[in-house]
Amino acid sequence: MVKKVFLWLLVGAVALTAALLATGSFAASEVRIGVSAPLTGEIAPLGQSTKNAALMAADEINAAGGLKVGKDRVKVRLIIEDDENKPESTANVFQKLIYQDNVLAIVGSQSSKCTLAGVPIAEAAGVPQITPWSTNPTVTVGKRYVFRACFTDDFQGKVVADFAAKNLKAKTAAVLYDVASDYNKGIAEVFRREFPKSGGRVVAFESYTTGDRDFSAQLTKIKAANPDVLFLPNYFNEIPLQVQQARKLGITAKILGSDSWDNEVLLKAGGEDLEGTYFSNHYSPDIDRPQSREFVKKYEARFGQKPDAAGALTYDALRILFAAIEKAGKLDRKAVRDALAQTKGFAGVTGDISYPAGSGDPVKSAVMIQIKGGQFRYSATVNP
Repeated sequence: MVKKVFLWLLVGAVALTAALLATGSFAASEVRIGVSAPLTGEIAPLGQSTKNAALMAADEINAAGGLKVGKDRVKVRLIIEDDENKPESTANVFQKLIYQDNVLAIVGSQSSKCTLAGVPIAEAAGVPQITPWSTNPTVTVGKRYVFRACFTDDFQGKVVADFAAKNLKAKTAAVLYDVASDYNKGIAEVFRREFPKSGGRVVAFESYTTGDRDFSAQLTKIKAANPDVLFLPNYFNEIPLQVQQARKLGITAKILGSDSWDNEVLLKAGGEDLEGTYFSNHYSPDIDRPQSREFVKKYEARFGQKPDAAGALTYDALRILFAAIEKAGKLDRKAVRDALAQTKGFAGVTGDISYPAGSGDPVKSAVMIQIKGGQFRYSATVNP
């Protein structure tokens, strides 16, 4: 008899779990939020800043008593998983977070190639997803449950192209990019499309594959084209070697980058070769914005270093999600998704964030950063 009772209880528990997964509703004991981050792999420093910022956001809300969900106060529980900056690992992380950990929503991943691996899984399961740092335009196309805290490469590529033409007075440009990465390839294509609209001409468009270390063949072609600017929309761990090889070959073009440059590792590895270069970014710790100043102060006090843009965007993504959960008033995936879509004028660390009707892409500004005196220095703000 005891065995039969136990069996029926087990069947009931399984049925209840299945029902909750099917409806997207949860008991109000805690809010489980998944975080997919590159804690290991070639951009692991960025993964660490992601984890730091996520923990800070959750700890702050829990210290204040938790999220106000209807009449209840509910604590946040983060489930942080390592996606290794690999699409196949990201897909596994999303499957685990949704079907084993039963999370309400997911923050992540960071690189576009990984986020694109998780997007169809979250969308099919009806799980709200916010990527902090994935700028590839295709991430949100045709999706209802996918949002981002960052601007897109369509905007970023135009910002860099306009800056090259108007601020640096460049007439010709060359591009070197990783053809195997959705992010790098996407923004390179946008720059190639937008630079001529500003009166410039792209004279060289060279590619390589992830993991390559020798760029001499591509850079030799670029040198022969003699561009005014060289655009490198590649990750911070690759840039120092690319710039060093370019300078060694005698390329004197002004060098530009994108938000993927933003990590202190770049400064340490690049040295004087990076002096005077520029890159587009989501925010600057130097911006005189109350939310930014407060975030930087708290982050430095806790972790002993300045936060990068990925950390700042992760912090914003969690706080946007917290606000949506409270607005929804219940732990229900669809209700949270609907509340996310209604986000207007959210005062984030990286700027004011609003989602236009029917879009998961926020309207927000970009900044240009210059490397000067071995530091990241705010240069200009570019509004949409």
